Amino acid sequence: MTRQAPDFTLPSTDGEITLSALGGKVVLYFYPRDDTPGCTLEAQDFDRLAPQFAAAGAKVIGISRDTLASHQKFCGKHGLGITLASDTGTVAEDYGVWVEKNLYGKKSMGIERSTFLIADGRILSEWRKVKVAGHAEAVLAAAQTL
Repeated sequence: MTRQAPDFTLPSTDGEITLSALGGKVVLYFYPRDDTPGCTLEAQDFDRLAPQFAAAGAKVIGISRDTLASHQKFCGKHGLGITLASDTGTVAEDYGVWVEKNLYGKKSMGIERSTFLIADGRILSEWRKVKVAGHAEAVLAAAQTL
């Protein structure tokens, strides 16, 4: 079952991006924070596979609540070429990934690591509570079958 992908316009490391203007296939992956161990590995995996995603006609966009300056520093430090966007509004809420987290008994709101495969404005696949190991490869396999 597919559903309409919530549209958005956000600042990114590639300038302002609007989902509906991208067309084709888009991989949106939401991650908690720049330059943390799991988020760094996930970004490196998507970046390493970027040529294969491009060959499958898919654009990869990572989204977190970090600032654009933080994204630029993160990309520079790790040599990342993928697009990272700053959720300056309600995009995480719109996708249902802004959730209450419980870490060592402390509750706080944050992004649940999740990925959405979108084609022509429709969500075709989604992954929730993502484990980083092998995830980018699984998303690539799904993108290649569309």
